[in-house]
Amino acid sequence: MRLKRKEEMTMTEKITTIANNHELLFVYDAKMCNPNGDPDNENKPRMDSDRELNLVSDLRLKRYVRDYFEQYLGKPIFVCNVDGRSVTSTERLEYLAKEKGKKIADLVKDEHFLLENLLDVRFFGATMTIKGITASDDKTGPKTSKPGSKKFTGPVQFNWGYSLNKVNIMESSGITSHFSSESGKVQGAMGKDYRVDYSLIAFHGIVSAKRAEHTDLTDADITLFDQAIVNSIPLMATRTKIGQYPRLYLRIEYNSPEFLLGDLRKYISIDSDPKTPIRFVSDYKLDVSKLKDLLLKNKDKIKSIQWWVSPEFQIKGGEITQQFAELKEKLQQITIKPIEKRSPA
Repeated sequence: MRLKRKEEMTMTEKITTIANNHELLFVYDAKMCNPNGDPDNENKPRMDSDRELNLVSDLRLKRYVRDYFEQYLGKPIFVCNVDGRSVTSTERLEYLAKEKGKKIADLVKDEHFLLENLLDVRFFGATMTIKGITASDDKTGPKTSKPGSKKFTGPVQFNWGYSLNKVNIMESSGITSHFSSESGKVQGAMGKDYRVDYSLIAFHGIVSAKRAEHTDLTDADITLFDQAIVNSIPLMATRTKIGQYPRLYLRIEYNSPEFLLGDLRKYISIDSDPKTPIRFVSDYKLDVSKLKDLLLKNKDKIKSIQWWVSPEFQIKGGEITQQFAELKEKLQQITIKPIEKRSPA
């Protein structure tokens, strides 16, 4: 639990942040699309070429969640465009200050106000470089990493995602534009397009209770995150991103702010016919037997297991409730709520 600073709080007001660590396992698939282009390599899908595995950065996953917060829930976020244009962190804070009728110098001193009005910072943290504000101007709030900046370390962090199957890149030279590449040319410009054939991508993440104390992250925020991570990817489809769908999401809450099991992806694998290339979600089953054994071994350290599985996704040996039957009292299915797209407030 984190109390508000004296100048922020009333006699009874306080913020109860999350009490325990959580670990996340998120699996989604990508069919004939580009999950995460590499701008240094012709925007080809990121690959571990030695192992033929598709890679997706944590920043790409966080971008989906941020866009969902802003575009579908109408929540203000820090890392965003303002009026359709890219801005500096100083400009973003100036816009927020103007919107809320505050001076930027007063705004950046009010840690709770920033966290209350910038939802993504509560989850992922941020480094806010602020021109015109020096370290001596800011004697309260989070630690100052250098003059004119504020730093929040996010309690929710992911490492890079990777595919559980070997992936091939499909190349096409058939992309054309109605517009020519240079003035005077009659023919439209042509380019290459790179996509994966099928990729089952897995992410592992953690939620730190200790870091949550410094960003005001609450249990209600975590529940909101459950909705965002499942809903966001298909809703944020673009020409190169359409064809991606969430398949499995597990959130394990422990009984302590000091315990983690580690990368859960080591305990899941694809079970399929090695002679048949994987091209559809129906071509394989996900083997979670090692994960089940791990969770059973650490049953006393687990408070709850929140879970969601898409209807088309096949788990080897039966549904999650069957696989984790010995953990039945800890299982809680996540209900994904229908949403309506709303503009930021």
